[in-house]
Amino acid sequence: MPPTVMPVAFDHHREALGVGESRPRISWKTAGAPGWTQTAYQIQTIRNGDAVLSNRIASGESVLVPWAGEPLRSGEEASVRVRVWGTADAGGADGDSEPADSEPSDWSEPATVEAGLLESKDWFAQPISPAWDENSDSDRRPPLLRREFSVTSPIAKARLYVTAHGLYEMELNGTRVGTDILSPGWTVYGERLRYYTYDVTGLVREGDNAVGSWLADGWYRGRIGFHDGYRNLYGDKVALLAQLQVTHVDGTVTMIGTDTEWKAGFGPIGFTGLYEGETYDARRLSSGWSESGFDDGGWSPVITVARDPATLVAPDGPPVRCTEEVRPARVFTSPAGKTLVDFGQNLVGRLRITVQGTPGDTVTLRHAEVLQDGELFTRPLRRAISTDTYTLAGTEQETWEPRFTIHGFRYAEIDGWTGGDISENLVARVYHTDMERTGWFDSSNADLNRLHENVRWSMRGNFVDIPTDCPQRDERLGWTGDIQVFAPTASFLYDCSGMLNSWLKDVAVEQLPDGTIPWYVPVIPGGTEWTPIRPGAVWGDVAVLTPWTIYQRFGDTQVLREQYASAKAWVDLMDNRAGGTHLWNTGFQLGDWLDPTAPPHDPTAAKTDPYLVATAYFAWSATHLGRIASVLGKTADELHYTELGLAVARAFADEYIFPTGTVAGDAQTAYALAIAFDLFPTAEQKRLAGRRLAELVADGGNRIATGFAGTPVISDALTDVGALDTAYDLLLEKECPSWLYAVEQGGTTIWERWDAMQPDGTVNPGNMTSFNHYAFGAVADWMHRVVAGLSPLEPGYRKILFKPRPGGGLTKASARHETPYGSASISWTLGADGLNVQIDVPTGCTARVELPGKTPLDVASGTFSYAVEPVS
Repeated sequence: MPPTVMPVAFDHHREALGVGESRPRISWKTAGAPGWTQTAYQIQTIRNGDAVLSNRIASGESVLVPWAGEPLRSGEEASVRVRVWGTADAGGADGDSEPADSEPSDWSEPATVEAGLLESKDWFAQPISPAWDENSDSDRRPPLLRREFSVTSPIAKARLYVTAHGLYEMELNGTRVGTDILSPGWTVYGERLRYYTYDVTGLVREGDNAVGSWLADGWYRGRIGFHDGYRNLYGDKVALLAQLQVTHVDGTVTMIGTDTEWKAGFGPIGFTGLYEGETYDARRLSSGWSESGFDDGGWSPVITVARDPATLVAPDGPPVRCTEEVRPARVFTSPAGKTLVDFGQNLVGRLRITVQGTPGDTVTLRHAEVLQDGELFTRPLRRAISTDTYTLAGTEQETWEPRFTIHGFRYAEIDGWTGGDISENLVARVYHTDMERTGWFDSSNADLNRLHENVRWSMRGNFVDIPTDCPQRDERLGWTGDIQVFAPTASFLYDCSGMLNSWLKDVAVEQLPDGTIPWYVPVIPGGTEWTPIRPGAVWGDVAVLTPWTIYQRFGDTQVLREQYASAKAWVDLMDNRAGGTHLWNTGFQLGDWLDPTAPPHDPTAAKTDPYLVATAYFAWSATHLGRIASVLGKTADELHYTELGLAVARAFADEYIFPTGTVAGDAQTAYALAIAFDLFPTAEQKRLAGRRLAELVADGGNRIATGFAGTPVISDALTDVGALDTAYDLLLEKECPSWLYAVEQGGTTIWERWDAMQPDGTVNPGNMTSFNHYAFGAVADWMHRVVAGLSPLEPGYRKILFKPRPGGGLTKASARHETPYGSASISWTLGADGLNVQIDVPTGCTARVELPGKTPLDVASGTFSYAVEPVS
């Protein structure tokens, strides 16, 4: 029987309203037909009531297939559905073996896509800013903007297109527009400023209307960055650019845009900053300010500011939203008499409070990730004040949540509480980029499961519009090395493809003319440590390795094409720096950053030679650039970079590998990189090096001895050389430094330092101590692929490898991943009767099953069970 075809999706959009592609690619999933293989498809597109059928296209592809028909125009909506033909013959994916009399499936349910404003000429509105004078060197009070307008005929649909210099929230006729926060997010504003599209059909009405906006500094002109931070990095005026297009039943269109007809005033927010928090006085909220009929006679005029509409871009991924609410786990009094709330989970978001009291009563909310000596401990926040204050208007009951700030915290200190029971009237709201969750892991080891949850929570807290290093202190930057090592894990846990595609575009924008990739993107001043920008291995390699990861996990060749020039420039830079020796052994390097042997004040003082790390990564990225060139059909580049990768590997071996297999420095990271990056000239040298790596791990008590460069690869290196038991010993160790040490200490996210919290309960004395830092959580990718045994064998999981490798005393493990083709899963148990494995292969995929002691087996889609008897 033909399968059921799920509704189509468009490119990497979770929501297809206001997309920036005139020809969005189409994907669909099929279900309910084990062993079935697609051989052809047909697309129906309905536009303006007219249905257009594509030809029947002989293809097994169902992920990111080309748009059928004419390109979309700005604001145009289309309804798309698909049907497929296929065969139960797994060999028929190329269409050659399709039975002549096969029947098509039913049509999928239609899905709707709507283009945004695709051309710069589509923007008639102008950005506006309050006309009043401000001191650009001081804190500035956020403004409100408003305008009234009239609609004179029945409404068919209404769309609001919005962006800002700074952050915005919109209201129409007194109602909040959308559920996103911190929009338009953080991009390299001068080159790329996102706008968002909102369906406001239900908010606009015939007759009198009003539209209003809250504005705030955000990343645009707020204080961000190290030390005392930097203001006005992109400009010194906040501004709103909004365009409302009302389409009437008769086909006419009413356009209302930001212009000098708008007015500006102040609202209840006295100050708001991403690091500082928000100060809100409810007594200053003018009731009805975003509704028609409001008296704005005392409000000020606005001025227009410059903005090239050619720099406005539609989003590639979803916005930041509240995805969960966490209730207090405990409310208690500290030794100093402070009221403290423990949410039981280190998270990123804001508090929502419900209080009542007299006018002028003020509730103060302070946030931190940890306690020390029973009190809120804020030193790790550095200059991020992370304090919100709410002054009551004195109405019967008031509910409030900050608008334009965000905090990383597990604990809150509450002062001046005027409501009822805190545990019933206070909630933590979790915010991050609203990606679809796609990955799950479970095992018989509760600590391992908690570690995996810690990884997931750290990803959520640091995927707030851009992939940040930490969400709590005065930094929160898009560090390139962190996401480079974590991207494989991230792309299993959530569909982060759209978000990372967008961020990689900014990486290319910020790349220097000589090919240097900044340490973090977007770039801001970094003091003497990070400015001027210098090239560094591991971090700069994000330009090559992260697009490759996205291609491998999501099957998207477009990201390789779009980022190819950036990737090539980076590898060419390394080639230039290395010269004829092919050794990158000059200049500044971070090396194996945060090696646990490094002192708190110098995270670069690792045991592994930083130039060894740099040259190993040079070989790895050159090799991968050759692979990217192959995928893109760039034959000459494929040959050049493949040969370059081999030449660098030979130079690495000559410089750092001895005939005995010993690697210079005799450090775990040195061995792990050489093994994982395939840098040994002979199999015997690799075998000897593997034995030495396992010895080093065992001799070190199975404690971590690696930093940012070594930790993501050491488990795979041990596995590759047959030291699986040692890899499990390393994973399951509980003494510091180890992955499970933080779990033993009650940690609920991944820490920046292995000993961020020391065994005596005191916080590491270094000034760089974050309790929410995902990089070391890269081990979760190994847990998915090796412990559970689920990994892609072909891009986009078109072919899946199921290869569980039990160990560490585990009696069961499982993983599930929502691939671009559907849900793939594996579950295994280990007992006296041997190993029992069950797998699910989604329709449209095939799989290879490799079980201990068994011949590898290729299977089609469906559910399969296997038993491996114990070895006597």
